[in-house]
Amino acid sequence: MTAAAAERSPTLLCRDCLGWFPKRSLESCLSCGSPRLIQHDELSGLTIAHIDCDAFYASVEKRDDPSLAEKPVIVGGGQRGVVSAACYIARIDGVHSAMPMFKALEACPNAVVIRPDMRKYTAVGHEVRTLMREATPLVQPISIDEAFLDLTGTERLHKAPPAETLARLVARIQEEIGITASIGLSYNKFLAKVASDIDKPRGFSVIGRAEAMTFLAPRPTTVIWGVGKSLHRKLLNDGLRTVADLQAIDEVELVRRYGTMGTRLARFSKGVDDRQVELTSKAKSVSNETTFKTDLTSAEQLIPALWRLCESVSASLKHKHISGQVVTLKLKTADFRSLTRRTNLAAPTQLADTLFRTALALLERELDGRRYRLLGVAVSELGEERDADPLDLADPDAGRRKKAEQAIDQVREKLGRSAIKKGRGFGTVIRPQSSRRPHHPRR
Repeated sequence: MTAAAAERSPTLLCRDCLGWFPKRSLESCLSCGSPRLIQHDELSGLTIAHIDCDAFYASVEKRDDPSLAEKPVIVGGGQRGVVSAACYIARIDGVHSAMPMFKALEACPNAVVIRPDMRKYTAVGHEVRTLMREATPLVQPISIDEAFLDLTGTERLHKAPPAETLARLVARIQEEIGITASIGLSYNKFLAKVASDIDKPRGFSVIGRAEAMTFLAPRPTTVIWGVGKSLHRKLLNDGLRTVADLQAIDEVELVRRYGTMGTRLARFSKGVDDRQVELTSKAKSVSNETTFKTDLTSAEQLIPALWRLCESVSASLKHKHISGQVVTLKLKTADFRSLTRRTNLAAPTQLADTLFRTALALLERELDGRRYRLLGVAVSELGEERDADPLDLADPDAGRRKKAEQAIDQVREKLGRSAIKKGRGFGTVIRPQSSRRPHHPRR
């Protein structure tokens, strides 16, 4: 059925044979007998999609080892690590991403645990993205295994409405790459993302304009992108439990209560999202973290790990030719409480030394006897490389440290990263002299 014909009347699409039919109550396709039917009044006119690969890491591992097909698979670190991904069989037992591994194995003791292979997953992710770009040039990657797609204007190219093009795309992903994906189709990014989570795995869900507000109304406020644990608690304390509660409040009042986030709460709750699908999605931060084999508590134990993390983040900034101005320290206690402490720098930086000095000041305030299982460093407020590490008259030694680090980088570029290592990374605790420039942490 052509796009023009589809738009003249409500239609129903079979996901397997891609046949279109007049809208009617059907349990299976009239042509191929498949029960995988999509039926929606707006189906042929919606163009914004979110595609999310199903249990991506675990699916890739099952693809590569067919003997795992019917087994619960967990991709993650050692006993003290966390779950990176879990297949749907393991999820039935309550395993989910970011769960501590020991809890995951308690919930699913028969699970097959596989160490993450990021190089392999990245390669598969690029294969998926290549197929996406054959469907439309407007692809905005969100992560290695998901992306937004804008199929506006592709009807003439593919001689089919976007819904049919998407069904054909996920069929190709399964046939040519060997993994499955779920589709959310709507008229904006927010609702497309919500839709893609409705019917996993191998789902295809649609949210149209006509039902958007009624669809959202009974759902918890956490369905709105950006409502994390802290804001969710605040909304609950204010008596706002569902999206319907937000829909009943004027935008001006929500902005008064919650600042700029109030605008998003007001608009998303009513199904309004003006964001465009962008060809590139800029990273908001550069980070690295490590989970320790045993809990650590002393400066002598934690500072070498902090230095190695700062060197890693610095290397990423330099490789990407960017800089950052906000440094965040992340800690997780032995009882799994997460702490974050951050500081604004006077100027953007790329230097491991600057990151280390800044993060160390934050870390030392938390060395009060608590035991830590995880340590992380992140840099945000990213900007251009040319703005990094300007001359600082308040810190005359800064220029010398910058030249020293650049010299080390040059040696490593020629001979490898292991050519030069500082004592800080080997457990030799060398505290830098205090900078004259004060830091102002935001908690």
